[in-house]
Amino acid sequence: MFGIGMTEMMLIAALALVVLGPKKLPDLARSIGKGFAEFKRATNELKSAIDLETDKEEELYKAELREKYKEKAARLREQKAAEVATATAEAEEQEEQEEGSSVGVLPEFDAGGGPQSDDREKTPHG
Repeated sequence: MFGIGMTEMMLIAALALVVLGPKKLPDLARSIGKGFAEFKRATNELKSAIDLETDKEEELYKAELREKYKEKAARLREQKAAEVATATAEAEEQEEQEEGSSVGVLPEFDAGGGPQSDDREKTPHG
């Protein structure tokens, strides 16, 4: 209990019996017990009031965090959507450029229907 051994408690009880007498000792013990019970009840009420307040504050903090992370998630989703849209547009543009370059320049045809070539002999007409 309070660092008091059994022998010390017996000595205190014997001394209280001598000082107070056998008639007043039970009343004193009863009132001390009631005092301890009232003290315990008051501390329990205080503890529950503190717990209630901390629970309320914790719930407010959690709600603030939830809202904060919802906003952050929404911003990230918007940012990713914009990045995807940009990447898609760039890919489409690159595909169009590749299609244009793969078709490339068609060979030129002369009036006779054959392809013109710079390396064939040029003959004067006429």
